[in-house]
Amino acid sequence: MDGNHNSSTLGTGRAESLKKQASSAVEISQITGAQLAGSNDPGAPDVHSKFGSRLLSAEQDVFEHNAWDHVEPDDEYLQYAEQQIRMHHEHPVPTEKQEFYNNTPAAFWNSFYNNNQNKFFKDRHWLRIEFAELFEWTTDRKSASGGHADASTGKEDVHLADSSDIAVSKSRGIAVASALSSETSDAKFRIMEVGCGAGNAVFPLLADVSDPRLFVYACDYSKVAVDVVKSGEAYDENRCAALVWDLSSTELPPNVQPGSIDIMLMVFVFSALHPSQWSQAVENAYRLLKPGGLLLFRDYGRNDLAQVRFKKSRLLEDNLYIRGDGTRVYFFTNDELADIFGTKFEIEQNAIDRRLIVNRKRELKMYRVWLQAKFRKPINTD
Repeated sequence: MDGNHNSSTLGTGRAESLKKQASSAVEISQITGAQLAGSNDPGAPDVHSKFGSRLLSAEQDVFEHNAWDHVEPDDEYLQYAEQQIRMHHEHPVPTEKQEFYNNTPAAFWNSFYNNNQNKFFKDRHWLRIEFAELFEWTTDRKSASGGHADASTGKEDVHLADSSDIAVSKSRGIAVASALSSETSDAKFRIMEVGCGAGNAVFPLLADVSDPRLFVYACDYSKVAVDVVKSGEAYDENRCAALVWDLSSTELPPNVQPGSIDIMLMVFVFSALHPSQWSQAVENAYRLLKPGGLLLFRDYGRNDLAQVRFKKSRLLEDNLYIRGDGTRVYFFTNDELADIFGTKFEIEQNAIDRRLIVNRKRELKMYRVWLQAKFRKPINTD
C-alpha cells in the first residue's frame, strides 16, 4: 500500500527525504509501533500529553516528540502527494477488475474479520472525549464518577473537542436527560453504531454506561464481524443487538423502527461506500434518527498519508481506492461532507484533524488527516 515515486526528478537529498516521509505501510507500522496501527484504523497518539495541545512552533523541534497536533503539511509533502496522486490516475485499477471490487465489498470485509477477528482495532475509549453525547445523557456511568481515566487507556487519533463543543454537548445532554426522566421508567435511549466491526466502540460504551435505559444496535454488513460481536463475553441481548445490515441498502435494518434512534455513530465506515451509495446511506440515517437525533462521524481526509502511499493499480475512481485486502476507502474533504449531509441535516461540527507523526530515530515524517463531524436531524422535519 505504499506509494511509488519517481526520484529522478528530485535531488538525492530531497528524494531521500520524501522516501522517509512516505515509506511502505509495513515499514511504517514496524518502526512506529502504535503510532500507525494498520491500514484500516489510525494509530494512537502520545497519551501522556493533553490531547490536541502539542503544537509545533519551530520546525527544528519537529523530532523532539512523537506527534504534533494541527500541523499543515510542508511543501515537500504536498509536492510528493501531488506526484503520487498523478501516478494513481495514470495507473488505476484495470477496468475489468473494477466491477469485481465494487460488487462484492462485504466479501472482502468478511475475509478481513475472518483473518483478524477482534485483534486488529483498539477499543475506542476516546469516544468519551470527542463524542461525549454518547455518555452525558445519563449520570449512571463509570466515567461520571471518575471510575476510568481516558488519559491512561489510549486514544486512537482524535483531539478536536474544545470548551464550546463541551458546553453545547452538556446542555444537549441535560435536555435529553430531562426528557427521559419525564417519560416512563423503561424509556430507552437508543444508540446505533453503523460499521461496528468487532465491537471496539460498542463494548466500551456498554461497559461504561450502566443505565438500564441504554440499548445499542451494532450493525455491520460483514456477517463475520457481527458474529464476532455476538461471541464477545460482554454481549448481552438485553442491552445490545448485533445486526447484519448494509448502510446503503434500500431497506432499514430488521426490527429497528424509523425515527427511533437517538444517536448514530459512523467511525471510518462511510469511506467504505461507493460515492453512488452516499445518497441512500444519508437517507437511511435520516429515517432512523429521531427528530433532533445526532449523527457522529469520523473518517479519512484528503491527502492523508494512507491515500498518498498507495501503489499503482489501486485507484478505482477519484479519491476512491482499493486496499491490499480488497476493501475500499474514500478520502473526503469538508466541503464534500457539507454537500453530502447538509441537504438533510443541520451541521453542528465539520472539522479537520491534522496530525504530524514522526519517528525520531529515523527522522520520518508522516502527515495524517481525518475529518470529524456532527450532524443533527432537525426537530421540525415537516
